[in-house]
Amino acid sequence: MAHFVVIGGGIVGLATAYQLIRERPHATVTVLEKEDRVAAHQTGHNSGVIHAGVYYEPGSLKAQLCRAGSKSMVEFCAAHGIPVEICGKLIVATDESELGRLTALYERATANGLPARMVTAEQAQEYEPNVACVAGFHVASTGIVDFGLVCRTLADLVEKAGGALRLGARVTGLRPDGNATVVATTIGAFRADYLVNCAGLHSDRLARMAGLKPPARIIPFRGEYYELRPDRRHLVNGLIYPVPDPQLPFLGVHLTRMIDGTVRAGPNAVLALAREGYSWSQIRPRDLAETMAYPGLWRLARKHLRYGVTEVRRSLSPRLFAASLARLVPALSGDDIIPAGAGVRAQAIAPDGSLVDDFLIVRARRQAHVLNAPSPAATSSLEIAKHIVAQLAE
Repeated sequence: MAHFVVIGGGIVGLATAYQLIRERPHATVTVLEKEDRVAAHQTGHNSGVIHAGVYYEPGSLKAQLCRAGSKSMVEFCAAHGIPVEICGKLIVATDESELGRLTALYERATANGLPARMVTAEQAQEYEPNVACVAGFHVASTGIVDFGLVCRTLADLVEKAGGALRLGARVTGLRPDGNATVVATTIGAFRADYLVNCAGLHSDRLARMAGLKPPARIIPFRGEYYELRPDRRHLVNGLIYPVPDPQLPFLGVHLTRMIDGTVRAGPNAVLALAREGYSWSQIRPRDLAETMAYPGLWRLARKHLRYGVTEVRRSLSPRLFAASLARLVPALSGDDIIPAGAGVRAQAIAPDGSLVDDFLIVRARRQAHVLNAPSPAATSSLEIAKHIVAQLAE
């Protein structure tokens, strides 16, 4: 009887465990999570969007798994009574200089087979009466959900099917033992015939612990959110996004109606001072030293210094943050927003300073290491899981 160990109780790890149990009913599956709950980090701090697949290079793993994942995620939620809504998304150009990028993004969306409709400024207001733009396009298949609830459902399904979820199990070592791997943790050791590393912010460290040389380093970027005050939520019907910079993996500050009816604004993107640094005051010297010693970060910084400075200024100034939102919805001001927490994105950066854009899964003997799974990983999680399990079978 094969024993699979999945490290990480976020949505990719839990989806992988769920898929393993479905495909390998005679195997045993254990999920190790260092926190006292599932979805404690990236999964539990995102904007809850089921992405359609607008932004990704046609034919890339992201494009393939996102489009399939948006469908399978909605089906999963419907099957298990999880509230989900297909509300659509409006992407807008706020001035003439963005029209070229808007058109290129629209062409990418249609190349990915999405139901995208180009709209004028007047037509955009049919979807969002308070938006300001010179043009835009609407993607009907984008949805919203609570991914934390999806994780809790997956964890429940794994345990009911005989899998084990071990909380408070921080991995302290990995060593080979014949054809298996011994996983040392703070609650004891586990023997894995097959190992799947879905540790997110710590995935590259675990890969090195397993004896691999990861092709990229995880650099943490914090994204801060605000929320519209209850009496201003009516200004946003669904999802309003700016045209992103194609050279960066961040989508820009946007407005998202959540599944609970609140409206989230953000996130920005600033370098976090710890791998789990949810505020400027959270600093871990080891994490920060690793980050600052990495040549790839400095090469990235040289290329995008102006962008980085702008993001830091916006992080420190609610007024500037509100001004970014007012470009999309002019009726919004600093008085309309309140702080709503932050998330930390595990962004893989190559030594040459390039941002790893696609999902990155590195294989070793009887091991799979998920080394880059940022957005749309939550949307794509059920399909990423199928991809990982297929790779293990090979």
